[in-house]
Amino acid sequence: MDHRAPDRLTRLTPFTRLAVPAVAALLALTTGCTGTTVQGRPGASGLRDPYFPKAGNGGYQVDHYALDLGYRPSDHQLTGTAVITARAEQTLSSFNLDLSGLRVDAVTVEGEPARYNRTGRELTVRPRKDLGKGEVFRTEVRYSGTPKPLTDADGSQEGWITTADGAVAVGEPVGSMTWFPGNHHPSDKASYDITLTVPQGYEAVSNGELASRRNTGDGRTAFAWHSAEPMASYLATAAIGKFKVATARTSSGIGVYNAVAPGEEAGSAAVLGRLPEVVEWEAGRFGPYPFATVGTIVVPDGTLPYALETQTKPVYPGAPSLDLTVHELAHQWFGDSVSPKSWKDMWLNEGFATYAEWLWSEDHGGPGAQKRFDALLAGDTSFEGTDAARWDAFPPAAPPGPEDISEAPVYYRGAMVLHRIRQEVGDERFFDLLRGWAADHRHGNASTADFTAYAQQRTGHDLRKVWDVWLYGEDSPKP
Repeated sequence: MDHRAPDRLTRLTPFTRLAVPAVAALLALTTGCTGTTVQGRPGASGLRDPYFPKAGNGGYQVDHYALDLGYRPSDHQLTGTAVITARAEQTLSSFNLDLSGLRVDAVTVEGEPARYNRTGRELTVRPRKDLGKGEVFRTEVRYSGTPKPLTDADGSQEGWITTADGAVAVGEPVGSMTWFPGNHHPSDKASYDITLTVPQGYEAVSNGELASRRNTGDGRTAFAWHSAEPMASYLATAAIGKFKVATARTSSGIGVYNAVAPGEEAGSAAVLGRLPEVVEWEAGRFGPYPFATVGTIVVPDGTLPYALETQTKPVYPGAPSLDLTVHELAHQWFGDSVSPKSWKDMWLNEGFATYAEWLWSEDHGGPGAQKRFDALLAGDTSFEGTDAARWDAFPPAAPPGPEDISEAPVYYRGAMVLHRIRQEVGDERFFDLLRGWAADHRHGNASTADFTAYAQQRTGHDLRKVWDVWLYGEDSPKP
């Protein structure tokens, strides 16, 4: 990707939740089905995302995940219980959960055993009785096995990744299905409680706030993490290792929790020492920090070829640079709090976070956004790195395929779109737009179409030429 250890992967038109024909879902169920007349309909096994059509599931929305996981680093064995509280959006005779690998040991719905079937990465669940539209229901899945990572269209790996002394989970775009069953599409956000039980001597880190840490009496320690704010499943993480943990607070009182792998402490110290400063600066630019806590997970160098903006605690492969820290923390506003409706809109994550780097440089004595914009337009990648040379390969709002959603145009041309808006409307209206977008879509989902309409309304300017040339235009924009 870019010259940093790049982060990865966001959005365009809203989509609908489409149900598959009932007969197809019935064929996917276990042979124990009876001939009873079905009144409800099966939920769809995918949401027809433009790039990941099988990601997510139709017919319900998740409110909360309670994950209770045990992990043995010695043999990579994971045992889990997932309690998923959801609301039916239609009368459901069956519904699907996304789950890759792992063995399902039992499933209950509302406390009653449910029939289930595995087909590929789909777990089809048939409750004992239909679920009514609007009904809130709890599904419990017990599972176990050795989690395996997934290989993305661009050749990189995601999901549950083993490290030298543990493991880390990174889920963009669909890797979270390798360690817990769920509705794995960013359009379905939920609150989370994640408990990780690991051998004594290990630390276990996840999103949100550490609610408790206790010895279980059998040589293990249970870490209970609570995320009250909605989170897309691709932003969930679990990191297990011999981390050195340090805590602090920003000047406005936000709790900081940093977990750094052995051997990475010295290289990380200076940048992590500035993390509170970065958060407060970004809050000044983008509005109040959207979560209750902030932090960092630094895994051993070489574990991953990218960083990821996992909610409240970005994951870095080795000691992070200051620019990369600015980028990943900007995602807490743009990508984490305001999440995509579909994966086609990645530029709303990456273009914004890249532009945050330009603004940081501008405010801290480095080359400003205008200089960086002009350099890219002239073919000079000295500020961004050689990966930026392909910034104009395709329009950022229309990557050609799933393998392209983390490519240079999504990052750099995405940032250039924002700078063109700034050029058109001036600084006062531009920064009001950034803060308003983050505030008005806080903890929600939004699409490119939502952003273009919002930008025109908020700034009072006709920006159609910016959209036509920079956001959707097939041709390379000219100086």
